[in-house]
Amino acid sequence: MTRPTARVLALLEILQAGGVHPVGALAERLAVDERTVRRYVEHLQDLEVPVEGVRGRYGGYRLATGFRMPPLMLTDAEAVAIAVGLAAGRRTGMVTEAAESATAKVRRVVPRALGERLDALLGTLALTEPAREATSPGTAVLLAVAHAAREQRPLVIAYAGRGERTVHPYGVVAHSGRWYLTAADPAHGEVRTFRLDRIERATPGTGRFEVPAGFDPARRVLTGLAEVPWEHEVSVRLRTDAATVARRLPTGLAVVEELDGAVRVRLRAERLDWVPSVLASLDAPFEVESPPALRDHVRALARRLDAAAG
Repeated sequence: MTRPTARVLALLEILQAGGVHPVGALAERLAVDERTVRRYVEHLQDLEVPVEGVRGRYGGYRLATGFRMPPLMLTDAEAVAIAVGLAAGRRTGMVTEAAESATAKVRRVVPRALGERLDALLGTLALTEPAREATSPGTAVLLAVAHAAREQRPLVIAYAGRGERTVHPYGVVAHSGRWYLTAADPAHGEVRTFRLDRIERATPGTGRFEVPAGFDPARRVLTGLAEVPWEHEVSVRLRTDAATVARRLPTGLAVVEELDGAVRVRLRAERLDWVPSVLASLDAPFEVESPPALRDHVRALARRLDAAAG
């Protein structure tokens, strides 16, 4: 920050935090002397920003009470945080009609190039379950991936120290505190899922591609997570329909296969003790196909319920 104008704007941002700021502290944060701080204050006052001087031992400068500031100065990361937060708020119902107008305001105050990338991110983002623990990707990577997905342009990524590869990004998915890219990997001839926090660099490639008709990035990611090998692979046949199972089991937990008059539910689990209660909650007759040890857990639950009823 070498230009006086940049330091004046930095002073304004500091004052927006509220409170009284001593001249010495402002000088230290702006890396200038106290006389220069006073000159910057005069610049703001010339722009009709009501900066007040406070005398006394704890004096300094502050903004006038009740003054409505012009649009905030946002970094790329701050703009992404606000836009994604508002999108998540709309999904959960915690933020409703105000979310769209707030998003529009953020969109208007950011530079044009960043605004276009925010549009790409919001247009390609799919949100699933709330997070327990969050793992955030780099802002530059997130915006580059979203922009390439919207424009349907190849992307060259450096992934987790494994060298570079060119992918065709289909969509961005935020699920349970992690961000994923679902993309076609032409070199391997398959659609793959990549964690965005493991993408070290993302740069635009050349050419264009087409996304398969009806492709759902969120479902692809959730189904892929459900198929990741765990300690136990559970397969259960239930006499019910897929819609009933889908309403009660998250897609990221189970894969449902429709059969003739029944469905097969496949789960992955590190432990089996919780599975019988989940199956019982479906309120449908079921048959354990695998693993055999699950039958013992089902019998144990039945005994506990019978004892409680007695």
